[in-house]
Amino acid sequence: MASASGRILTGAEVKALSRRSDLRGAMRLGAHVLMLAGSGWLVWRSGPWTLVPAMLLLGIVQSALFAPIHETIHLTAFRSRGANAVTGWLVACPSLLNWHFYTAFHLAHHRHTQDPERDPELALMPPSTLDAYVWRVLALPYWRTRLQVAWAGLRGDLSAYPFIPERAAPRIIRSLRAMCAFLLAVSALAMVLVGWWAPLVFWIGPQLLGQPFLRLYLLTEHTLCTMDDNGLTNTRTTLTNGLMRLLMWNMPFHTEHHLYPSIPFHRLPDAHRAMRARLGVLQRGYARWHVGFVRTLRA
Repeated sequence: MASASGRILTGAEVKALSRRSDLRGAMRLGAHVLMLAGSGWLVWRSGPWTLVPAMLLLGIVQSALFAPIHETIHLTAFRSRGANAVTGWLVACPSLLNWHFYTAFHLAHHRHTQDPERDPELALMPPSTLDAYVWRVLALPYWRTRLQVAWAGLRGDLSAYPFIPERAAPRIIRSLRAMCAFLLAVSALAMVLVGWWAPLVFWIGPQLLGQPFLRLYLLTEHTLCTMDDNGLTNTRTTLTNGLMRLLMWNMPFHTEHHLYPSIPFHRLPDAHRAMRARLGVLQRGYARWHVGFVRTLRA
């Protein structure tokens, strides 16, 4: 995609910025695990009036595992392919997002960003009405799609997903089946060791509460950007606070990532500083963007 926008960084700069680090990956993953443990502890210790807020916090942190899923798909969280694959597969399971399936989906998105015919993200176009916006944010289309994909994997038929190469389909089917078995096994173990309610309050409930916040986040990445192959204008970078950048593994620097997907998360701030003057779509704050976007929607 960088070539579609002209040369912004030199080859030497890209090479230097693209060095991966097991230490930085482990530290960021460790920080995320600590946030999961802390919010999970709040759920465990909560009473009737604090249970839902604690589940919401846990759900937001769980949903933000999308960030390491995304990072491992690009093999930039760690130096080895195996460490990326194992980590990505495990952290994707709570959201019913299979790592191998989403790898095919996401790499097609990078190849065909904002191409209505070939970008799989545009199979569900951005909402144009307030009703469609609310429906999208509630994450109901997301869960419907996840269940459809899981069922397709169990049936062994991925023909409905043209972005999956024929040679990759058997591996993705095996991975989807393993994910379903893994989730059932972990749920059963939690019910035996903790109680029948454990999957509800530590997984299902938090996911239902937390995914809407990820939908709000993801809507900003390309919505209202240009529908062409200009990487400087078809993707949005959002300037936000340090906590959001920590939780989302610097994914708010999204234009920089799309232009140079080999750059790992911990070097994206450096890439941003080098490229900021050239960025075509720069937004300050997620809430501000959504307020403006909602004003454009039809009732």
